[in-house]
Amino acid sequence: MEPYKKITLENGVRVILVPQPQSLTTTMLVLVEAGSKYETKEINGLSHFLEHMCFKGTEKRPRPIDIAVEIDRIGGASNAFTSHEYTGYYAKAQRKHFPIVLDLVSDVYLHSTFDAQEIDKERGVIIEENNYRDEILPNKAAELFMELLYGDQPAGWGIGGKKEVIQRLSRDQFLAYRAAHYVPHATIVVVAGSFDESTILEEIKNIFSAIPSSEKGSKTPTREYQEQPAVMVKHKATDQTHLVMGVRAFDTFDTRRYALQVLVNVLGGGMRSRLFQRIR
Repeated sequence: MEPYKKITLENGVRVILVPQPQSLTTTMLVLVEAGSKYETKEINGLSHFLEHMCFKGTEKRPRPIDIAVEIDRIGGASNAFTSHEYTGYYAKAQRKHFPIVLDLVSDVYLHSTFDAQEIDKERGVIIEENNYRDEILPNKAAELFMELLYGDQPAGWGIGGKKEVIQRLSRDQFLAYRAAHYVPHATIVVVAGSFDESTILEEIKNIFSAIPSSEKGSKTPTREYQEQPAVMVKHKATDQTHLVMGVRAFDTFDTRRYALQVLVNVLGGGMRSRLFQRIR
């Protein structure tokens, strides 16, 4: 059996099927090439905010509770995430409930309404989530490292965005960003677990082939301009100190990255690493 199968629909949507017949569940993930690196300073944080809003109501499920209850009723789980490069929406449940999973995830991805009142309600949630993340100091240290590495450009900005930007984002900006980036050839549909391949593929085609092709919005190229060692120090009144030290290395297509990953594990990965053994 093939480990996975990749199919590209006529409109550019890529479908990846990962059969695991022994699995008791089936998971569906929709990834889109839209993250904080695709933002400008005026809308920094919108990718993550938009991810939240996709669960706040669709044409078919107008209230947030309509979305939440449907997946809970079948004992499933759903969530989403945003990174610098992409945003993902997923759900999983028993195989017999996959039609519900497919309908729910595709509905959230394709038909969210971005109600203006719900946007206003969610502003506070986003701001508090960002405040909470700032209190998780290992993660905050890593975020500051990215800021030091790339400076004032999208690659150096936080994914959550700044409070003053979140407070003024408008519904029109949500719709414009979605139209620019949530397009077929930037969309990947992944199904993993137990499923009937021919049936699943036909159902996915029926739903996602209807998305009209359109031009994809671009992102600002990341500038690499460091000329000398750089240090950033942020003080917070806690009992711990968090240190991140790093260097620029290879891109994701460079075969030397495999040797680099081995080196990373030897130096700092896991309880047998030199860093862990020396500190503990």
